[in-house]
Amino acid sequence: MSAVVALLLAAGQGRRFGADKRLARLGDGRTLLAASLANARAAFSEVLVVVRADDEPGALGLPLASPLLRCAQAEAGMGHSLAAGVAALVDGAADSVAILLADMPWIAPATLAQLAAQADPRRIVFPLYRGERGHPVLFGRAFWAELCALHGDEGARAVLQAHREAWLAVEVADAGVLRDVDTPAALG
Repeated sequence: MSAVVALLLAAGQGRRFGADKRLARLGDGRTLLAASLANARAAFSEVLVVVRADDEPGALGLPLASPLLRCAQAEAGMGHSLAAGVAALVDGAADSVAILLADMPWIAPATLAQLAAQADPRRIVFPLYRGERGHPVLFGRAFWAELCALHGDEGARAVLQAHREAWLAVEVADAGVLRDVDTPAALG
């Protein structure tokens, strides 16, 4: 089994949401970010949270012991946050990284563990729910150099599309892999 580290991207601006969506409350009272982090921690032994340079962990409701990476160029787009996060992992022991989005709090820890069990340094692993590709996407170390070169707001789509031969789609029974929060209405 591959050693997997989770990278929780939480440095976005949330412009469509109209406020800092990381602090939006779910029905159970937890914030969006806290719920996403709790699920990640339940499935992965190591979780690195990428935040904006000026974020205060306490104001975000993050435990003080949470490993954080402050992305100085977060406002330039997800590609910058993703590249900075993966670059911080290059010297570590993991050979796969699970890219999780902080606005997807409904992915079950069991689904995350199911995906992690399929990780491989030469593969790109992602969930399929009823034939639709979801999140997170796990990239083996073979793709990290390309991830470190990302910029702008595209994220890892170009890396994913360039390596179809490395894809491993995992059928899951978890609709949470498709459900994110872009507007306040999506919280319901």
